[in-house]
Amino acid sequence: MSNSLLPQLIQAISTTIENNADEVAELDRAIGDGDHVINLQRGLAALQAIEAELNALDWPPALMKVGMTLMSTMGGASGSLFGTLFISMSKAAKGQTLTTETFADIFHQGVEAVKQRGKADLGEKTMLDTLIPVANRLQEDSAKGTEYHQLLNNLSEQAIAGMASTKDMIATKGRASFLGKRAIGHIDAGARTSQLMICTITDLLAQQN
Repeated sequence: MSNSLLPQLIQAISTTIENNADEVAELDRAIGDGDHVINLQRGLAALQAIEAELNALDWPPALMKVGMTLMSTMGGASGSLFGTLFISMSKAAKGQTLTTETFADIFHQGVEAVKQRGKADLGEKTMLDTLIPVANRLQEDSAKGTEYHQLLNNLSEQAIAGMASTKDMIATKGRASFLGKRAIGHIDAGARTSQLMICTITDLLAQQN
């Protein structure tokens, strides 16, 4: 995967989030603070502003720049978590030749760092309910040598299933945790935006190969 794809990925993700902004905001208002999508859009705009700089970097420093930019511009818990994801991926990517298998490990390490930063895990109605199953599926499929387009399709399906699973969960983290059983029936906004971003990435990668 060439680093020249990074600006395309950022643009595609920005468009997807913009197209789904009203829905995400409604999800977040139901059980959260209501500012998740605004914060995410702010971070994505900051990334678009440094597109040329990112394009000139190798993957590890580019991922570090993405993480630092998101952490400093997004604000809120999601800024810290998304920043941690990319900063940890950058550290894991150093000295690595980027292949499907090495990226699976890099992404897994990033997700593990998010778990530690957020003190959260699977089943707690957060973005991790999308990220953890996708990271696990990527490791499984890359280890098995799953055909590339099938692997991408599997990741999209896993992201959607993970996001949807949050609807029936009781939240134990963040503002939603104060709602108890009243949070049941609502999809977590962070899980939804994580799913949207992952599906956008897999769709774009499938078009490139």
